[in-house]
Amino acid sequence: MKAAEEDINSNPTVLGGPKLSISMHDSNYSYFLGILGAMQFMEAENLAIIGPQNSVMAHLLSPLANELRVPLLSFTALDPNLSPVEYPYFIQTAPNDTFQMAAIAEMVSYFGWREVIAVYSDDDQGRNGVAALGNLLEERLRWISYKAALPPDEAATRADIMDELVKLKTMESRIIVVHTSSKTGLLVFDVAKYLGMMESGYVWIATSWLSTVLDSTSPKMANSILGALTLRPHILESRRKRDFTTRWNRLSNGSIGLNPYGLYAYDTVWMIAYAVKAFLDQGGTISFSSNPKLSGVGGASLNFSALHIFDGGEQLLHNILRTNMTGLTGPIRFSSDRSLINPSYDIINVMKMGSRKIGYWSNYYGLSTVPPETIYWKQTNRSSTKQQLHGVVWPGRTVKKPRGWGFASKGGRLRIGVPYRVSFKDFVTVNNRTNITAQGYCIDVFLAAIKLLPYDVPYKFVPFGDGHRNPSYDELVNMIKLNRFDAAVGDIVIVTNRTKGVDFTQPFIESGLVVVVPVRKLNLSAWAFLRPFTPWMWCATASSFPIVGTVIWILEHRFNDEFRGPPTKQFITILWFSFSTLFSTHREAIMNPLGRMVLIIWLFVVLILTSSYTASLTSILTVQKLTSPIKGIESLITSTGPIGFQVGSFAENYLIMELGIDKSRLHPLGSPEAYASALMTGKVAAVVDEHPYVERFLSKCCKFSIVGEGFTRGGWGFAFPRGSPLAVDMSTAILTLSETGKLQEIHDKWLRQKACTSQSPENVSDRLQFESFLGLFLLSGIACVLALFIYFCLIIRQFIRRFPRDTIPCSNGSSALARIQMFLSFMDEKEGRWKNKLKRKRVYMSSSSSDSMGL
Repeated sequence: MKAAEEDINSNPTVLGGPKLSISMHDSNYSYFLGILGAMQFMEAENLAIIGPQNSVMAHLLSPLANELRVPLLSFTALDPNLSPVEYPYFIQTAPNDTFQMAAIAEMVSYFGWREVIAVYSDDDQGRNGVAALGNLLEERLRWISYKAALPPDEAATRADIMDELVKLKTMESRIIVVHTSSKTGLLVFDVAKYLGMMESGYVWIATSWLSTVLDSTSPKMANSILGALTLRPHILESRRKRDFTTRWNRLSNGSIGLNPYGLYAYDTVWMIAYAVKAFLDQGGTISFSSNPKLSGVGGASLNFSALHIFDGGEQLLHNILRTNMTGLTGPIRFSSDRSLINPSYDIINVMKMGSRKIGYWSNYYGLSTVPPETIYWKQTNRSSTKQQLHGVVWPGRTVKKPRGWGFASKGGRLRIGVPYRVSFKDFVTVNNRTNITAQGYCIDVFLAAIKLLPYDVPYKFVPFGDGHRNPSYDELVNMIKLNRFDAAVGDIVIVTNRTKGVDFTQPFIESGLVVVVPVRKLNLSAWAFLRPFTPWMWCATASSFPIVGTVIWILEHRFNDEFRGPPTKQFITILWFSFSTLFSTHREAIMNPLGRMVLIIWLFVVLILTSSYTASLTSILTVQKLTSPIKGIESLITSTGPIGFQVGSFAENYLIMELGIDKSRLHPLGSPEAYASALMTGKVAAVVDEHPYVERFLSKCCKFSIVGEGFTRGGWGFAFPRGSPLAVDMSTAILTLSETGKLQEIHDKWLRQKACTSQSPENVSDRLQFESFLGLFLLSGIACVLALFIYFCLIIRQFIRRFPRDTIPCSNGSSALARIQMFLSFMDEKEGRWKNKLKRKRVYMSSSSSDSMGL
């Protein structure tokens, strides 16, 4: 800052006659001394104050700056919560911590890690910076798994840090973000190295305090933090910057390096100088006035009335915010939210003898391997495929990306709970409690999946259960929540209440509850052929034939000689024609188009009826039938019969809590033999169990069957603690097993079914109901009614045209009856006869009239 003061005062074009004077005050990390120093500056009527160095002091001094209208500029108090709305006279002249936290969140997302641990100083800047990091990680579906708060810089001790890092070593996450001051941060890395936490598998990301240390001290400091990543505010390379760096080295004799915040300090002084120049050019005068609020405050010993208000403070503040200059750090302007434009950082990898730049982060483009100033002209693209960084040498001197998590220190091996089953042992069981080994379908799936992981997983199986009855699977899952097990492997169904406390892998087999009931061979009688249709169906079918035959007779009677004759013959014709359509053997030709339409629709109905009857009768004569009225879960709920379920299964809670079945109806059953005995003796009306168990049961017991549809959908998975990355990697491995066919091979090895030849799960045959064919009967009925309606309309029209009312001679009172008799005769006569008869009648009447005229 003194160098900036010299440069400004030596340049007459900046302030002209007035000289810039900078007074220094060192509070020696004391908040009290810092407050006193700031008050002394304000009492001395300074135009602006540069500082403080930390955010705690900024929160304390900003209200005072607001009251006295003295701009307060800081390039190190970068707390994101120092809001310009609350503290309008406080200005951050370097990018605040929100941006470097965004860079860290972007890096975590880029490398594919899910959770991090935050180590921070428990002060305003540390807490608020970590809070910002947590919010930015959540936007990317990542999170902070643990926050390790350390005492503020001046109070932190090696013992405090040791206590926290020992805790971190027992946790799964291996991504550690350090957001502290330089003194505390270096002590954290020193303790971490002592505890063996700077080895392969760990990732350490430090905020910009570490790059400041590296830039300011000897490169040999890097030996204690090898492999760490850190951020450095990006400074545009320029000749002016190189010249100033050379000048700095000459002034400091090379004893201390120049870091970016030194450049921000230099530029901050120039910002004030240009703002003061603009203030003077605008005709402003430097004057102070007393604050009436402070008159008489403090008594004789504390003279607060000496603190004066800077009359031109508001105008000077506006001039600072309108800064548009190029400094040592590059172009300097403020955005609408009063943060510097285009914030960006270098991403540094600490090496053995120094550091290496692996890329950049900018608020405009994200991660890149080219300097941000070269891509500002490009269209922004924040997609994950466009984010790039160079390779990293991680702790442990490895270039292989760490997976980001490790197994917690609990004896070195994962404790995997395995249900000690006493039934359905093909799925999973423990075969020796002294020399613990597990076997079964689920175990083979687990072993095959764990071999596909790109890292070794030490584990040991721990049996859960007494070996006398199947254990409770809810209790098994709960053991993970209680930290008794690190995982659970077995036939564990994924249900909602279990997912609230643990994470499950991708299901490796489908499951769901089904209902099992007894079956028997149907005792067939001489009247078995009547069973396909219900009584109502038989009545509807039998009545439809004569009805359709009658409709056809009405439509064909006037046109077709085969539908005419004596009444007895016509009645036999109706019956014969209607029932002969059943076999398509009717010999009568249909001449009326309306009759043809009715017949086509009726033949379609007959085709459906005969096909359905044949299929149903075949089923009745060949398949087994139920011995109970239970047809599925609906009828089971409405019945009062007892229900069996497997011991330890979630079925009990589901039936009680979800379906509302009284607990007194439920009977626990421990084995397939118990299923068979209870169903055969009538102890239970049905058994409710998961589909894989039932399939295994039915492959050996042919006297039972599944009825209805499955009424839950789910699957079996392996359980892990909440947020465990191993659950994700195991899910990927299970999907790989499925895609390669290995999962099916394991299934066939343990669960290949030897189904009964006389039994099939789909063996329930119900009688055909009238409701199932109602649509067909309605279609045929509508066709009949429509044809009759059209036919009668045509007949009436013909009758009126051919027999006007004045052509029928009749006596009084008999006109209507005679006309009805004539209409019925007209309908009964064959088409054409009435025409000849009418013609003869007209000729006769014409000749009679001529004879009368001759007389």
